[in-house]
Amino acid sequence: MNSQDLSHRNDAGAVGVVLAVDAGTSGVTVLLVTEEADVLARGYAEFAQHFPRPGWVEHAPEEIWQATLTATQVALDAAPGAVVRAVGITNQRETAVLWDRHSLAAPRRAIVWQDRRTSAICERLETAGHGARVTELTGLRLDPYFTGTKLAWLREHDPRAWAGVRSGQVAIGTVDSYLVARMTNGEAHITDASNASRTLLYDVKQGSWSDELCELMGVPLAALPEVVPNWGPLARTEPSAFLGIDAPIAGMAGDQQAALFGQACFDVGDAKCTYGTGSFILVNTGTTLQRSDAGLLSTVAWQSPDGTLTYALEGSIFVTGAAIQWLRDGLQIIGSAAETAAIAGTVSDSQGVVFVPALTGLGAPHWDPQARGSIHGITRGTTRAHLVRATLEAITFEVRDVFSTIQTPIPALRVDGGASRNPLLMQLQADQLGVPVERPRIVDTTGLGAAFLAGLGTGVWSSQQAIAATWALERRFEPARGARKAADAAYGQWLKAVERSKAWVS
Repeated sequence: MNSQDLSHRNDAGAVGVVLAVDAGTSGVTVLLVTEEADVLARGYAEFAQHFPRPGWVEHAPEEIWQATLTATQVALDAAPGAVVRAVGITNQRETAVLWDRHSLAAPRRAIVWQDRRTSAICERLETAGHGARVTELTGLRLDPYFTGTKLAWLREHDPRAWAGVRSGQVAIGTVDSYLVARMTNGEAHITDASNASRTLLYDVKQGSWSDELCELMGVPLAALPEVVPNWGPLARTEPSAFLGIDAPIAGMAGDQQAALFGQACFDVGDAKCTYGTGSFILVNTGTTLQRSDAGLLSTVAWQSPDGTLTYALEGSIFVTGAAIQWLRDGLQIIGSAAETAAIAGTVSDSQGVVFVPALTGLGAPHWDPQARGSIHGITRGTTRAHLVRATLEAITFEVRDVFSTIQTPIPALRVDGGASRNPLLMQLQADQLGVPVERPRIVDTTGLGAAFLAGLGTGVWSSQQAIAATWALERRFEPARGARKAADAAYGQWLKAVERSKAWVS
């Protein structure tokens, strides 16, 4: 397929589109993207979050699939003339999913990336001396965040489900693999290099599953999906399984790598931050696998069809947008995330209130799964506006924590994700970092990146340069004059509060 195929309209007004599925942590967004990188239509559906115990987070795979079908149908209904020419998939990473290869039913709920139940397994492996070797092979670290220890936990604690894995009846994968299985009616069991690199089972230098790591975690290699490039002819949808859609699945990537691609960060040193459930800063390091001794992860950004791996340094922050959701759903002091800018704007500062949103532990650069959330500096004068502002400030502090560990100078930070629409948050972020923050015209760059990958895999866009030409700036936030001293003082208070939140549970 070439770009003329995609843009061609017939007499009935049909227009070819790339359908991008963005399966996030709390819901699924579907975009219909044209050759001009315009979003023709959008659909969204949430799915349930399950918290069976403190620190445990689970998703029902069937609910993810039903949300995918609903969001896709909403998008298609909004653009009756659209013809799907290719499908791209991006997804919450690290979540461990099991499903029956034949019925496609899941024998149990998925263990989500935020889940902390494998802390003891990580400590056991670290004590046994495996930590350095795991980091050497994977570019990651022994932390409950990643898929491998979740699978080790399932092997130890869910013998019924694991018996199916051993027999070959049950497949293992991340959310991308599960969605492909559902879209193809079980014909394809694949994952892309970016998702594979987040499992603790993948040799990041060799670009393949590691026998050594699989043995360490007790995971049968035969149960894992085939690792494929991030774009190209990867699989094909089965119309009877996926709303009548018959199209190639031609692009796949983990959500943060897809956002890097969607932001057109194709040159070494290009950086982006996505503000979603968590926030993730990625810096393109090209074909060089850069190691960090400051808490950043070395990960695959994408793999081209010729096998070339592009790498990134990543700072993973577990809770940012989720903290705003907690204000809404847990404390019920806001009605919607959109209200936060107006509420926080009613006060000039947080009046000394500091919120550390370690609701599922701390990620980069602190890496403390035993940390828990805390609020400091409350007085009789504290109002909900101060707490809401402290929540926004906490997000900017967390990003600064990561930003300060990056050795490569970054002249500007490209931002995306739902919370990037908040102008107060973006201005506070620029003030904290001391560099401009650039927000693109389309902030759904995770889904856009999946569309770009699928379009690149089918000839809709001829090259990365052609994709980069579609990127457009919507607003640039410059650091405010005279803000540096106050920003540094507030950040100092933040660092004190973080130390008090660490090692809270045993």
